[in-house]
Amino acid sequence: MSGDHSHNDSQIDSGSRVNDSHKHKDKYKDKEHKHKDHKKDREREKSKYGNSDHKEFSEKKHREKERIKHEDVSTDRHKDKHKEKDHRKEEIKPKKEKENGFASPHRVKTEPDNDHFYHSPKSLKRQRDNDETEFKPKKIKLENDRVDKKGKKRKQDEDIKPKKTQKNKKGEVADGKKKAKKEPEEKWKWWEEERATDGSKWRFLEHKGPVMAAPYEPLPSKVRFFYDGKQMKLAPQAEEVATFFAKMLDHEYTTKDAFRKNFFKDWRKEMTSEEKSKITDLKKCNFNEMGEYFKAQSEARKAMTKDDKLKIKVENERLLQEYGFCIMDNHKERIANFRIEPPGLFRGRGDHPKMGMLKRRIRPEDIIINCSKDSKHPKPPPGTKWKELRHDNKVTWLVSWTESIQGSIKYIMLNPSSRIKGEKDWQKYETARNLKKCVDRLRNQYREDWKSKEMRIRQRAVALYFIDKLALRAGNEKEEGESADTVGCCSLRVEHINLYPEKDGQEFVVEFDFLGKDSIRYYNKVPVEKRVRTFFYTSILNKHLQELMDGLTAKVFRTYNASITLQQQLKELTSPDENLPAKILSYNRANRAVAILCNHQRAPPKTFEKSMQNLQTKIDAKKDQLSDAKRDVKICGYKKAVERLEEQLMKLEVQATDREENKQIALGTSKLNYLDPRISVAWCKKWGIPIEKIYNKTQREKFAWAIDMAEDDYEF
Repeated sequence: MSGDHSHNDSQIDSGSRVNDSHKHKDKYKDKEHKHKDHKKDREREKSKYGNSDHKEFSEKKHREKERIKHEDVSTDRHKDKHKEKDHRKEEIKPKKEKENGFASPHRVKTEPDNDHFYHSPKSLKRQRDNDETEFKPKKIKLENDRVDKKGKKRKQDEDIKPKKTQKNKKGEVADGKKKAKKEPEEKWKWWEEERATDGSKWRFLEHKGPVMAAPYEPLPSKVRFFYDGKQMKLAPQAEEVATFFAKMLDHEYTTKDAFRKNFFKDWRKEMTSEEKSKITDLKKCNFNEMGEYFKAQSEARKAMTKDDKLKIKVENERLLQEYGFCIMDNHKERIANFRIEPPGLFRGRGDHPKMGMLKRRIRPEDIIINCSKDSKHPKPPPGTKWKELRHDNKVTWLVSWTESIQGSIKYIMLNPSSRIKGEKDWQKYETARNLKKCVDRLRNQYREDWKSKEMRIRQRAVALYFIDKLALRAGNEKEEGESADTVGCCSLRVEHINLYPEKDGQEFVVEFDFLGKDSIRYYNKVPVEKRVRTFFYTSILNKHLQELMDGLTAKVFRTYNASITLQQQLKELTSPDENLPAKILSYNRANRAVAILCNHQRAPPKTFEKSMQNLQTKIDAKKDQLSDAKRDVKICGYKKAVERLEEQLMKLEVQATDREENKQIALGTSKLNYLDPRISVAWCKKWGIPIEKIYNKTQREKFAWAIDMAEDDYEF
């Protein structure tokens, strides 16, 4: 004890308290200067006292004994001064902690920086409540979170302020070495929330309404219209419709009789009495100057400067931000088509009987707005009013109107990545999965129904057989002359099929040849079971299917067969030994099998031959490089260069094979509408394939629910 006292007394008596006081001053200044020499001070303190806690404890003990031993006023005064400085030091500490952005650094969690990972809104709310300061996900990374216990203790002891983040010109955060990508917005994980059971689609909906089509701008006086060789000035209404035809002069549509007849009939409705009396024959109309004017405008747009293109881009972005989003149930959701389609001429698909008819301008008086009662209602353009303001939360559309050609209702809906669209997709694939549980029973039943004495039941059973076996669409009965002559399974006519007892070495062959959806030809020769001889005309198939399984329609069979085919093909085609390009080729081949099943055809792209030639040129050049490298490897031993070139050549050859096989097959339709995305996601996770190789950004947003939900062992 005497040794300790003499040691302590000597420290105090020799003026160590003054030194301590200066030491505290230095430490205080260091803290004010963001701990520049903090580490050095700590090492110095440790060498003298062992650690800071021991130092503070011993100092308090010495002060207490000095006060008893020395009733010296000056000593007390000095001690009070010392205490005051010590107190000021302690007050600074919490302020510095708040400057770090978090009261407790251990609460900060870093998230993986991938497009297909999303933050749960509930967890975000909890984290915001816990942290007193502003929540900025992923902005602050605490590297000590990944070190051992010593590192964690050091992080608690040291109160070091994080470095300020710097932003580049694009506003992206840089960490001193690399420029970080712009942080993605937090995504709504709606699939983790409970769904409404009362049939409502939303509780709150607010939006700005549609962007109306731009008003017509009359042609310059130098652009003339001629009738029967004479210049003729048209009234604005008739002139606008004439420009629709002039823009299509180089298109084959304007050579078709049905198109010309329908156009001329509707055009005359827009003419004045004087124009009607003069313009009686479309063949005498000369639209050439109009056509040349619009060609020149098109070329001028292509030749625009970067600044002009940027101005247009900025304006489009402004419209998107103002009209392209809505607030639904306190979440910002993207709207799919917020612009009203401008007037023009109807084209249709195939030989549509109404091609060439005028699609009239949609005005505010034609439009129904749907939103919440308690929302800020969209305002119509000045001097106009909406047809109706509706507050129906049992529907998902925001805006609707009736178009003038078919009399059908058109809608403005939410983007495919929205909750409403995602829930609909999810339910569709779950219904198809439920069919898997009972499909064998249904197949046995329709085979038994082939023996029925009732013709109606036999017809229904045969229709169901072909919908199941060939993934045919059911087809809807349509009024004659209202649309192109397209049919489905239940609306086939005698001329669409041929029955053969034997053909091409196979028995009981049915030959199909008809125009399906979008006027795409379906041609197929199928051997069938012997009893499939009767054919069918039925409009009550879906009613029967509802009796077999809740939610079952003919389309569910198509979705089921497409998805199960993809899953089976992926299992058969994917080899563990394949590299990344080969595995992606296997995926595309599995997708192609589905596209062929569903008859998803397309015309070869106009640039197909040229792009294949360019690709072949690259392949030939790469082969030459590889040959040269193989010669050099014998001399210089550049083995890695040869391996790299071999890999590059293989990628190009796989790309060529893939492109050739896709020449007349459309993979996108089945991928977006018929294939359960969880199958693709599970396949990617199982084989370590980046999801970006299968789904582009738009598709990843659409299927965010599946990407988050599916594990590598998912089974359809």
